[in-house]
Amino acid sequence: MNDVSVVLSGTGGVWRVRDPDGVVHDASMRGKLKDGEQLKLSVGDHVRLERGDSARIAEILPRHSALARRSPGNPHAKRVVAANVDQVVVVFAAVKPEPNVRMLDRFLVVAESNDIAARIVVNKLDLDARAPAMFADYERIGYPVHYTSVKQRIGLDALGAALAGRVSALTGPSGVGKSSLMNAIYPGLDLRVGAISESVNKGRHTTVGALMHPLPDGGYVVDTPGLREVGIWGVDAASLARCFPEIRAVEGECRFRDCRHISEPGCAVRAAVERGAMSGERYESYVRLLGELEGRGE
Repeated sequence: MNDVSVVLSGTGGVWRVRDPDGVVHDASMRGKLKDGEQLKLSVGDHVRLERGDSARIAEILPRHSALARRSPGNPHAKRVVAANVDQVVVVFAAVKPEPNVRMLDRFLVVAESNDIAARIVVNKLDLDARAPAMFADYERIGYPVHYTSVKQRIGLDALGAALAGRVSALTGPSGVGKSSLMNAIYPGLDLRVGAISESVNKGRHTTVGALMHPLPDGGYVVDTPGLREVGIWGVDAASLARCFPEIRAVEGECRFRDCRHISEPGCAVRAAVERGAMSGERYESYVRLLGELEGRGE
C-alpha cells in the first residue's frame, strides 16, 4: 500500500502535507526528527505520517533530486528550495520585461548541476512574435522551448502536456506571467498573480516561499520565489563546463584535459565558437560565470 505523502508548504513548524488519498493535513514534526540528523524538511519531500489526534511527520524519505540555494547568512550552507523535482521550467517573457539570456543561462546551470532536466517557456508571444529567433540557440542545444500566449491561448496545451504527471519547479524573473500561465492551463489552481512595476519594468515578487500545487493529472507544480533567489550554489569552476551541454559535447577534444576553454592552445570549445558551431552568446555566459566562480574561490 502506498503510504507516502508529499509536503506542499510549511511555515513556523507546521507543514501542509498531502496524503495518497489527496487529503491535505497540517502536520508537525515528530520530536525524534527535530532532534535527529535527518534531512531538513523541504517542500516536495516524501514523508510518512502518523495519525492520531493530529498528524505528525514520522519519517522523511530519501530524495532523488534537490534544488538548493545558499542559506541566508551562511555562504557555506545550503537551503533546499524544493525536493524531488523532475524538471525545472524557466519562464521568460518575449517583452515586458525584456528577456535576459544571461539570467536564463545561470538558471540552466543550476538545473544541469543538480542533474535536473530543464525546459524553457517564452511567454507573451502576442506582444512580440520575433522571440523564437532570440531563443533559437537553446533549441539547437536540445532544450525544449515552448512559445506561449495566455491572451491568444498559444502553446498552452503543449505546455500542459509537458507538465502532466511530473513535479515541475516553475521559476523565472518576476512579471513574465508564470502565475497567469498556470491559471490559464489549470483554471482551478488560483496562483497569485503579480503586476509589472511600470517604473522599473520589473515585476514584484508575489511568492514568498516555495509552494507545491497538485495538478489534476497527478503531477505537481512548485511555485518558487523567483530566479533571483537561486544562485549557482555548489557549482565550482572546475565543473562549470559540464553544466553547458554544448561545451560538454566537445571538450573531450581539447588538447589539455584540464582546459578552461579561455586561452589554452588546442581548445575545441573556442574552435567551435570561432567556426559558428557554438553560440558566442552562450560561450560569453560561460566565461562570465567562470570568472565569477574563480573570483570567489569555488
